[in-house]
Amino acid sequence: MAMSIVRHAQYWTERIVLRAAVVLVALLSLAGCLVKPHALNKEEVKARAVKDFEAISSIEEPITGPIDLYEAIARALKYNLDAKVKAIQAQLAHQQLNIAHYSLLPQVSANAGFDGRNNYSGGTGRSIITGRQAIEPFTSSEKNVTSGNLALSWDVLDFGLSFVRAQQAADNVMIAEEEKRRIAVRLVQEVRNAYWGAVSAERVLPRIQFLNESVAKALDKAQLIVDRKLQAPLTPLTYQRDLLNLQREVRRLFRELSTAKTQLASIMGVPPGTSFDLVMPPSVTAVPIINLDSQKMEEQALLLRPELRTIDYKKRINAKETKAVFLELFPSLKVSFGGYYNSNSLLFYQNWLTYAAQVSWNLLSVFRTPAKLKAIEAHGQMLDAQSLALSLSILTEVHVGTAQFLHAKEEYQDAWDYQRAQAAIVEHTRNLWMTQRTNDLTLIREQVNDVAADVRLDAARSGLETAYATLMASLGEEAVPASMGEQNVAQLADSIRQYWESSSFTLSEAERRSEAHAIPVAR
Repeated sequence: MAMSIVRHAQYWTERIVLRAAVVLVALLSLAGCLVKPHALNKEEVKARAVKDFEAISSIEEPITGPIDLYEAIARALKYNLDAKVKAIQAQLAHQQLNIAHYSLLPQVSANAGFDGRNNYSGGTGRSIITGRQAIEPFTSSEKNVTSGNLALSWDVLDFGLSFVRAQQAADNVMIAEEEKRRIAVRLVQEVRNAYWGAVSAERVLPRIQFLNESVAKALDKAQLIVDRKLQAPLTPLTYQRDLLNLQREVRRLFRELSTAKTQLASIMGVPPGTSFDLVMPPSVTAVPIINLDSQKMEEQALLLRPELRTIDYKKRINAKETKAVFLELFPSLKVSFGGYYNSNSLLFYQNWLTYAAQVSWNLLSVFRTPAKLKAIEAHGQMLDAQSLALSLSILTEVHVGTAQFLHAKEEYQDAWDYQRAQAAIVEHTRNLWMTQRTNDLTLIREQVNDVAADVRLDAARSGLETAYATLMASLGEEAVPASMGEQNVAQLADSIRQYWESSSFTLSEAERRSEAHAIPVAR
């Protein structure tokens, strides 16, 4: 009777537990169905905007003095957001390589667990011949048992595949470094162009402002003459028209130059609105000398361009994929060794060691291998075609860059000669104006022409610097030292200055005049 009551209680206990479990699963499923998409609230958006604004507005290394070209390049390399993205991508590639290294190690697992129940597990035996119960019910396990183990396992095939993947991850690191190098070259080009535009703006904007005021005063005088009818109407109206044309030219120059400094600040990663000064270089520059041997330039470009090197690394990754496919054809050999513990006192041994070896082979992998190999071959053909197309494009860039450099050199010489002639004209016109032998319109016109000549000279200089940087980039020349490390802006700027001064030289002013229209000699 007592045994029946106990079994009855156990029966109802099990049913209650089962129903509770069913109800819990149903509630969790219902909660999952009730999850709906929701938009970000204003506080979350505002927090993100404030965080981004603070990050953009902060300057890790404040500007302490006038910025020259080398410091501008250094700041762009360290703090330009595009450069930071490529640097982070390179760091990510290094971390992925580290992860690939760990996949080469054996697997070591530690496990611990607890098993419990409300009654003993047990069983009986039954005779196969007679069907009668052979032994009385017994158990070999306690109600509550704790267990643990430490096991080591190693799959030989997985090790081979992991080794191939690690080699591919190493090639991806080199691809990221080449992309980082390409971005550095592009930044140097952009900084050169923006820097000389900002220098031109710093130099001529005060003069443009003065000219704008002079034109406004002259227009007032001309309007006064028209209103009072001091001259025939056609003369002052023509005078007004010429002044308005000059005013339009002055405002065009102001519009083009007023944003140059802001553009330079953006490239350097300086927050918008930050005030800084520029080092004013001499108004005349020397022309770099480059060896314009077409054959050597083409060979150098095909050897050093980062875009072609990137494709070479991709080809190497594709070739390693072939090794991985052939490795998958081999059977997998897995060996394991481990130590175990169990708190069950009914066991004869509560501590024991295990060791095992297992071989498995997916026979169907033989049938999919040809398809994989064809895909790898097609990918290799695509990379070969990309390499050829890119090589042709790069060779074209070399020849175009050479022509642009020669044209920029001639334009700079013409702009320099024009500026000298215009400066002499302005000086002569000013002397005539001071002796009242010419009018205000003539003086203002020549002053505007003089400012335009200065702007043209600065633009030609910027074009020459940009053409030189573009030609060097087309050849695959390093724009900055290969190892920048953790240098600050001042140290990096000094390294770039030393690197540039050691890698090229310039002509003196006398030599520049005599060789302005000649092909540069080899350096």
